[in-house]
Amino acid sequence: MPPPNSRLVIQDWTTAGDRSEWRDAPFSRQPMDNLIKDTATLELFCWLEPGAELPGWDILKGSPFGSTLAAPEGGEPTPGDQLISVQNYFAEYHLEYFRQRRYNHFPSRLHALLLFATRTDAMTFRHKHPQRVFGKNLVCARTQGAYICSFHDASWLDYLRLPHSLSLAALDEVADHYWSGRTVEEIGLTFMNEPWPEPPVIEALFQGTLEPVWGYQQSGWLPGFR
Repeated sequence: MPPPNSRLVIQDWTTAGDRSEWRDAPFSRQPMDNLIKDTATLELFCWLEPGAELPGWDILKGSPFGSTLAAPEGGEPTPGDQLISVQNYFAEYHLEYFRQRRYNHFPSRLHALLLFATRTDAMTFRHKHPQRVFGKNLVCARTQGAYICSFHDASWLDYLRLPHSLSLAALDEVADHYWSGRTVEEIGLTFMNEPWPEPPVIEALFQGTLEPVWGYQQSGWLPGFR
């Protein structure tokens, strides 16, 4: 594991050159503190269409991120979504494959409820992907009873969806950072030989029961449109 303040550069095949340049990075051995099994009340956040009720989200059918594997930008799939769909599927597939190998006690992204850990994370997501929350309301949901919840930086998904080709060693490294709870900011990344700084967007993978907090809503309309 790199020292806490070190900068790890994950290269891609378009710039890394020969396979021999790759060295397997050691995976996390630190205790997991981004997985919670508890009954203490949490408040989590999501973007919903006006009037929509809290659904059973999963990445295959839709989520508070406003996307599915078939339509990453939200709404019905279009022909232009095909390439993005492949990238999205590839990213989700490898994260799930790695979870089953090393983090199988964590909720699966394919079946857990996907929410934002805080209001700040939801607003950061809106700033990064305004088209995915346009016209939606920010809703707060409160946990009820026992639950399992893990927290991860969704910016790793943005990195995996960039138009580059990563080696299996690099994919495993990214997946380990994601599941261990590290943020993109902590690690430091490059894309096309340039720094790739991204603010964290912490998502919550939740298994349990939620109830909406009525009266807490914030519009996802952009300033000037409403």
